[in-house]
Amino acid sequence: MKREHFGGGNYIGQNYLGNCYLNGIGTTKDEEKAFQWYLKSAEGGNSNGQNNLGLCYFNGIGTIKDEEKAFRWYFKSAEGGNSRGLNSLGYCYFNGIGTTKDEEKAFRWFLKSAEGGNYIGQNYLGNCYFNGIGTTKDEKKAFQWYLKSAEGGNIAGQNSLGYCYFNGIGTTKDEEKAFRWFLKSAEGGNYIGQNSLGNCYFDGIGTTKDEEKAFRCYLKSAEGGNYIGQNYLGNCYFIGIGTTKDEEKAFQWYLKSAKGGNSNGQNSLGNCYENGIGTTKDEEKAFQWYLKSAEGGNSNGQNNLGLCYFNGIGTTKDEEKAFQWYLKSAEGGNSRGQNNLGHCNGNGIGTTKDEEKAFQWYLKSAEGGNSNGQNNLGLCYFNGIGTTKDEEKAFQWYFKSAEGGNSRGQNNLGHCNGNGIGTTKDEEKAFQWYLKSAEGGNSNGQNNLGNCYFNGIGTTKDEEKAFRWYFKSAEGGNSRGQNNLGNCYENEIGTTKDEEKAFQWYLKSAEGGNSNGQNNLGNCYFNGIGTTKDEEKAFRWYFKSAEGGNSNGQNNLGHCYENEIGTTKDEEKAFWWYLKSAEGGNNNGQYNLGNCYFNGIGTTKDEEKAFQWYLKSAEGGNSHAQTSLGNYNKIKKTKDEKKIFLRYLKSAEEGNTDGQNKLGYCYLFGIGTTKDDEKAFRWYIKSAEGENSGGQYSLANCYFYGIGTTKDEKKAMRWYLKSS
Repeated sequence: MKREHFGGGNYIGQNYLGNCYLNGIGTTKDEEKAFQWYLKSAEGGNSNGQNNLGLCYFNGIGTIKDEEKAFRWYFKSAEGGNSRGLNSLGYCYFNGIGTTKDEEKAFRWFLKSAEGGNYIGQNYLGNCYFNGIGTTKDEKKAFQWYLKSAEGGNIAGQNSLGYCYFNGIGTTKDEEKAFRWFLKSAEGGNYIGQNSLGNCYFDGIGTTKDEEKAFRCYLKSAEGGNYIGQNYLGNCYFIGIGTTKDEEKAFQWYLKSAKGGNSNGQNSLGNCYENGIGTTKDEEKAFQWYLKSAEGGNSNGQNNLGLCYFNGIGTTKDEEKAFQWYLKSAEGGNSRGQNNLGHCNGNGIGTTKDEEKAFQWYLKSAEGGNSNGQNNLGLCYFNGIGTTKDEEKAFQWYFKSAEGGNSRGQNNLGHCNGNGIGTTKDEEKAFQWYLKSAEGGNSNGQNNLGNCYFNGIGTTKDEEKAFRWYFKSAEGGNSRGQNNLGNCYENEIGTTKDEEKAFQWYLKSAEGGNSNGQNNLGNCYFNGIGTTKDEEKAFRWYFKSAEGGNSNGQNNLGHCYENEIGTTKDEEKAFWWYLKSAEGGNNNGQYNLGNCYFNGIGTTKDEEKAFQWYLKSAEGGNSHAQTSLGNYNKIKKTKDEKKIFLRYLKSAEEGNTDGQNKLGYCYLFGIGTTKDDEKAFRWYIKSAEGENSGGQYSLANCYFYGIGTTKDEKKAMRWYLKSS
């Protein structure tokens, strides 16, 4: 061995002595003495001593940290041909430590180090070729240098080589080889390798899936200070993978990862603070950690930051900022961010409304496997939003979403199967998908499942089960479910009759904006069901329902205006609301509109229009219209109305109850005589008292509508019951 002397000292020995003091080998650890001996060795020209002295200055070991001095000593070591010094100098140029950053110089020094047989330098050189740092990107060369480094026992190189085999970078993909190299790296104590090995055990890559081994690998990596491994370990504790679920430990490991600058850990920590997982809920801290994650380029963090701005979580609500962060997330390939960006474009949130862009982002999200994106893409095809309407494609995307476990997709798929949209109608399949959706907690699915049990769609009719599912839907805040639950309590469907509960659920539904609930709440106030009778409140709720497009509400509102219920009498408004109800297909509205035209209520009298609306109402199953139309047609068939009137008059005076009923029609409609509602009413009384069901029904109408007598709904109900 060549002996190097300076002042009578052995410079190689001085370097070794520095190592002993640095690591406490054969003596007490003493970093200042280590530094002094490295200094002696370096000044004596020993290249290893020069490299180690550079490390002392770089890390502040036994001396004040000084990157410029570190660089100078690395440079001396490298000039002396020392492969470690060459590698250290490359590292300085790569990171701009003590000198100007220069990737080309970094590459050249790594190359010299690698060619000199330094396994660390070989790994760094592989990184240069892999990422195109200071040279042209060349994955095959990267693989070759990682291979040299790994075979030389470098644990970082072994992890890098495993990564190449795992992803087929510069070589053929081989998961078993990837696993073996990750194993070598992990056994050598490389924390990144331990994390990579944990991934293999977790996903069954190149080996049998084993969550307990995955946990142990993540634990080693995390305890070794690897921020990626700390985040994965947090996931294990959060979900209970390979260990007992422990949210507090999950939080602690996410905190370590986040503080170490890991953007995934920062996002996970944000989630903990947002939802109070393993720590006290703190939305402001959640926002701050999502912000760090997002600024670090993490697409999940960017999406969650967008959600914070969208919902005002831990910060002021700002839709424009929400849009901007969703955009970053989406452009980074995040399927959740793409779905949320589609929502912004589709609804003009933080940006100009653009349904075509919405469709494109939903498409990207859906193709990326996001079940929400798939469901929303289905909605686009179903409704023709940003694309041509296509029910078959809608069905296909709902199917993908549903298979992915998305409860909204399952509900929409049930709707397709139940109604034959984009597929063959199949009520049993509809029931099965509604059941999945409902069990997944979807309130719409629960309501639709209730409908299936209520109506016997795809399953046996079961009112008790219908009630239970309506109840779940209603408790979940679903306004349709609340309305249906109210109906169950009002009409004793699957439960004990309870009008007060019916009222309360109709109230919730109505306040939630459901037009059926608003109409039914109006009925409660009108009839005093479960609450004190209050015609003004009835009117207000009918008005809300009517404005929401509900044809029953429109008919009832027309009735209020016609009969001065809770508002000033206004026949023109009554006519207008009956018209809306009728045009919406409501047979009661059609019947009342017919009455308006027949009697000139709020409009010009027009018997032909009256006849047409009676006909529509009758065809829709309205018994009132069917009776009116039948009698109207019979009477109109004769060419001499006066003769038919006289014939009915004679019959009525002789005590014939059917003649009395028909005479009442003549007076009501002015057929063969002057129209006279009071006389019509009196003849209906005679017919009804003579047990004629037609006369009883006509009399009930008089009491209900106040024709020829004072309006009296209780008497109307009694005569309706008698006639039935």
